[in-house]
Amino acid sequence: MRHNRSAKSRFIGTFDDPPIEAGASSPLLDNDEQIGLVLRTRRATRPLFVSIGHRVDMPSAANVVLACCTKYRIPEPTRQADIEVSKLKRKMG
Repeated sequence: MRHNRSAKSRFIGTFDDPPIEAGASSPLLDNDEQIGLVLRTRRATRPLFVSIGHRVDMPSAANVVLACCTKYRIPEPTRQADIEVSKLKRKMG
């Protein structure tokens, strides 16, 4: 099963920068196929790369990501996971 994902960097595809406003987006394309969305979650910050998942369309994926972005550029679940991974790395390192 594929899940809705957001990422801080692009793996493949081409895109035009979305406008600087929060919520602005542009399609992420591989050849002529839209494979994701380049979504700006905060004004004038680097955008995120959003892909769809099982039974989730592109507008719904964008809405979920924007709803999960509170004070930060990345969605809160992703931010919390990054924090926990950093703690584990320090503990194991």
